[in-house]
Amino acid sequence: MADQTTGRFENLGRKMDEHFGGCSDRIEEDVKRVITYLNEKVVPEVKENSSKALRIAAEQLARLADHLDRARKA
Repeated sequence: MADQTTGRFENLGRKMDEHFGGCSDRIEEDVKRVITYLNEKVVPEVKENSSKALRIAAEQLARLADHLDRARKA
């Protein structure tokens, strides 16, 4: 019985490897592209506009705090 179960798991493992085997390579390439994009496009923009982004975030946080205060009083 244990041999049958082991055999089924081995077959399942092989089938999954056949089906998903190349996925890790594609995912790794996609992750590398995302990291490159972040480093080349996003990081410079953030550095350039960080103070503006912080001001916008502060405004949004203030609005959220006001909303929470109103909700608590209601």
